[in-house]
Amino acid sequence: MQGIGNDSLDVAIGTLRTSIARLADKGEQHTTAIPGLSLFRRTEPTEPLTGMYEPSICLIAQGAKRVRLGDDTYVYDAHHYLITSVHLPTVVQIIEASPERPYLGLRLMLDQREISQLMVDSNLPPPRVQPSGRGMATGEVGLPLLTAFQRLVDLLADRQDIPILAPIIQREITYRLLVGDQGERLRQIASAGSQSHQIARAIDWLKANFSQPLSIDDLAAQVRMSSSTFHHHFRSMTALSPLQFQKQLRLQEARRLMLSECMDAANAAFQVGYESPSQFSREYNRQFGAPPLRDVTKLRQMSRAG
Repeated sequence: MQGIGNDSLDVAIGTLRTSIARLADKGEQHTTAIPGLSLFRRTEPTEPLTGMYEPSICLIAQGAKRVRLGDDTYVYDAHHYLITSVHLPTVVQIIEASPERPYLGLRLMLDQREISQLMVDSNLPPPRVQPSGRGMATGEVGLPLLTAFQRLVDLLADRQDIPILAPIIQREITYRLLVGDQGERLRQIASAGSQSHQIARAIDWLKANFSQPLSIDDLAAQVRMSSSTFHHHFRSMTALSPLQFQKQLRLQEARRLMLSECMDAANAAFQVGYESPSQFSREYNRQFGAPPLRDVTKLRQMSRAG
């Protein structure tokens, strides 16, 4: 029976692979008509790229990807999904892709309010009281989850059905995640009063105010935790200290400003909260492996080549 189950899963993966290949035949990222759903295609491995992972589930139909969070590394492929429960700064690299077998994947954003409401509606038990874990994890892809995603992707061929059916299928996907092997992680984040929920609130504040001076004591008080407890649980969930997290947000936004808005390094540094351009340059070099001007020039050349 185990072989039959594996065969069914492989067939479902193959069907999803065909669907994504057909829909994402042009370009690297395909933003779909379904809110929160994106499709991806790459024909070669990538260099490690820094970026912010949002609360989401990522599935791969072909290929593999490596994600680094602090000192932790997550590798996932067609038989494993990646789930992210809070915003996290990461280093991402596609490690399996070729013109003959391109990397094919999808991402569906998760909504904490919808997760909380579904927990109430489905009478799911509250999460066990436990220390905060990482806000990112991999899990094994099961057939019910895979077929739900296939039905969601199939809606792209009948767009008039999307407003009615997409929310129903997305709700099913969220339910499958909540009762799956990583469900405890999601329930911790969505449960008001839990330590994970408090850290998620702090992360939201940092995202909105990363250019402002950071007081750990004030932020800890804002989420009703002692400074030492806050620092411990923040690092447990994000693999970073609050100050390191803020620095990642600042550097990534400065990089975006220079790349997308042609801002010079000094102005980008001040825009994101740095008072010293030399400190900004040192930390940028440490983060991205090159000084700001050289890094942005390389990124533009790569973009033109692609």
